[in-house]
Amino acid sequence: MDFQPTEEAEAIAELANQVLGDASSHEHLRDLERAGAPRMDIALWATLAKVGLLGAFVPEENGGAGLDLLALGAVLEVAGKTSAAVPLWETLALGVLPIAEFAPQELKDDVLRKVAAGEMTLTAAWHEDGGECLIPTAVATRTDDGFSITGSKICVPYGLTSDASIIPAAIEGGSVGLFLVKREDSGVAVEPLQTTFGDPQAAWLLADAPAALVAEGHQSLSWAYQRAVATQCAQAVGVCEEAIRLTAEYTKERKQFDVPIASFQAVAHRAADAFMDTAAIKLTADQALWRLTQQAEAPPEVATAKFWAAEGGQRVVHAAVHLHGGVGVDRDYPLHRCFLAAKQIELQLGGTTRQLLDLGRFLASQSE
Repeated sequence: MDFQPTEEAEAIAELANQVLGDASSHEHLRDLERAGAPRMDIALWATLAKVGLLGAFVPEENGGAGLDLLALGAVLEVAGKTSAAVPLWETLALGVLPIAEFAPQELKDDVLRKVAAGEMTLTAAWHEDGGECLIPTAVATRTDDGFSITGSKICVPYGLTSDASIIPAAIEGGSVGLFLVKREDSGVAVEPLQTTFGDPQAAWLLADAPAALVAEGHQSLSWAYQRAVATQCAQAVGVCEEAIRLTAEYTKERKQFDVPIASFQAVAHRAADAFMDTAAIKLTADQALWRLTQQAEAPPEVATAKFWAAEGGQRVVHAAVHLHGGVGVDRDYPLHRCFLAAKQIELQLGGTTRQLLDLGRFLASQSE
């Protein structure tokens, strides 16, 4: 396994760091969050399209650069580090990846062109109340024009502002599929949700909503879900690295008994543990992305990466807040965004218990 980033991946990550870093200062994000509007930086999204970052992950045959999952992971690390108020993970990982892989050519050409131009944002609705992500209960019915979907999806990331969503649904007759549903179509009701991080999540309530088939079959759901989880783990890497960076700066400057608290053994040990957890999150995320880049099945690698992002990520941000003291929970200080983002990543697409169950099922299947 070679996790060394390619020149293209390094270049696109550096571009993302420049653009997202410049546009995501603590002061700018604070003003955006206090404005009361959905946490969506429209000007930044237009800039990402202008510099070609959105099109970088669109296939070459659709006018993009066709960069791979490892490059996308590198960009999402930057998104996690900067807490950028744009739906990069939602649009590129949840939306573009399955459409580029499975969608009919006409649908692919239309959607991916709009995404690259910054004219369309995407998401995916994996969650149902009490249901399993890979066993959807929303029902897709065949119609004269294609399909319509009835059902409800909750906790749709950026669901309040995204133009369209990938909807996993059961197809009458025993199959399942991925469908594209547009937010403004008839039969779609969108209800805003209050969330941990403050991003514009929503519930999508579908009643005979028109839907375009992206792919049919359980394999397509598994393919999309594994990549959704693995790329989110990459975002967790950036969140944890930023928490450690802020903690290192603070503990070097904060003094007790006229010496920096970073020199205290207990502080150094706690910070070292957080560093090791972050390294494990990155290693497991890179391993999962590398496996998927090779078009290999990677259920155990993905579950392992998400376990570390969920469990290790919580240890990292809790340590960071602890070492900051009261400053760590002050909304006038940027660390609170790392804490909230890590908690949301832990919960989205399955927390630690789900990952351990997935690993247990995999190990049991290997011993049969």
